[in-house]
Amino acid sequence: MRIAIVGAGAMGTVFGAALRRAGKDATLVDVSYPLVEHLTSRGAIVDEDGSSDRVRIPATTDPASLGTVDAVIMFVKCYQTEAAAKLARPLVGRDTIVASLQNGWGNEDILARHYGAQRVVAGVTYHSARTSELGRVSHTSRGPTYIGPFDGGGMGAAERLGQALSDVGIETHVTPAIGTQMWQKLVLNCATLPIAALSGLGTSGLGAVAEVRELVLRVAAETCAVARAAGYDVDPGERIETISRALDAGGDGKASMLQDIEAGRRTELDVITGAVLEQARACGVEAPLNALLFALVRGYEQAHGLA
Repeated sequence: MRIAIVGAGAMGTVFGAALRRAGKDATLVDVSYPLVEHLTSRGAIVDEDGSSDRVRIPATTDPASLGTVDAVIMFVKCYQTEAAAKLARPLVGRDTIVASLQNGWGNEDILARHYGAQRVVAGVTYHSARTSELGRVSHTSRGPTYIGPFDGGGMGAAERLGQALSDVGIETHVTPAIGTQMWQKLVLNCATLPIAALSGLGTSGLGAVAEVRELVLRVAAETCAVARAAGYDVDPGERIETISRALDAGGDGKASMLQDIEAGRRTELDVITGAVLEQARACGVEAPLNALLFALVRGYEQAHGLA
């Protein structure tokens, strides 16, 4: 399977490196000339578990130079999805799978509008990573990846991509109930990302400060209520237990929204907390904690010229 990964940030690089280590045909596509030049000439360095690995990953700013591929995986920020979908057009042939492993809710709708819902594979991943410097990333934690058909149709495309990822050691589960899996990830993201961005706390700090930990779990419970009102089979007890274990485990990771704030970038607030608030309004459910966090992060973005 020939795979193009659109977005050579931390997560795109981690997945690209895993594919290339296993000898798979994977190429990174990005609009940053300095990054692509660096990856082409020096490769990427992936730091994990106290060791460093330099991996040669082909990279390009010109997707047309690759021709059509078997699968395109989107790893760009949510507000870049529209532009990325247009950029990736030369990569997509009649049988190409177009998949999103991005944060939040709504990226797949954009991809379906460009390429048709039947070819879109939706997904979430619990891997996390951060960029240390140009061409160097820290793979801070591993976790399962879930994918499934966006339109609720056949499983074939998701199964082919899932097998390709599993073959290189990326634990991947293919499910027809991908919407529920995406909401489970939304619960985690809503509970941790805005609080990390506002407090400046890394993964270990979110669990270590008692008041912050309590707030994280209260937001998780509120978000579960929205998910269930929307018809998704999200178990509040399981989510609270899972998030509690993650807080106990700590680690040196940083939430993606905190990474955005520290880098002076716009956050993905709209497709995370904003998506939950939109669904809460549609279902007539109150979500005051999510509304408060949304207002505070949006206010920070406005005050610092990021929105």
